[in-house]
Amino acid sequence: MIGIDIVIDDTGILRSCNAAGHAGAGKTGTDIVCAAVSVLIRTAVCVLSGKKGISIRSAAPKPGHVRLETEYTAEGRDFLSAAGEFLIAGLRSVAEEFPDNCKVTIVNERRT
Repeated sequence: MIGIDIVIDDTGILRSCNAAGHAGAGKTGTDIVCAAVSVLIRTAVCVLSGKKGISIRSAAPKPGHVRLETEYTAEGRDFLSAAGEFLIAGLRSVAEEFPDNCKVTIVNERRT
């Protein structure tokens, strides 16, 4: 099972995405669930990297684990909002189609 924890801020903007685990939906290298999750998160990292007003930190410390963290200014807010919505919709879609292999949890981060 791939567990995906997403944190959004109080305005709905993506703050972090952490995925951990193995889907178990196929052999290593042919697992469609793993491939879908991987391509969505990797594409988000690529699209957000270098965008003005958006800073990202990403890491894949070991197989089956990937994390993405974001910071933004007013200049990058709209782009990050759209990219985050795209990522979340894609990951939710995978989890809905393969509920035995992928679970998405979304947490609202409240700023004080």
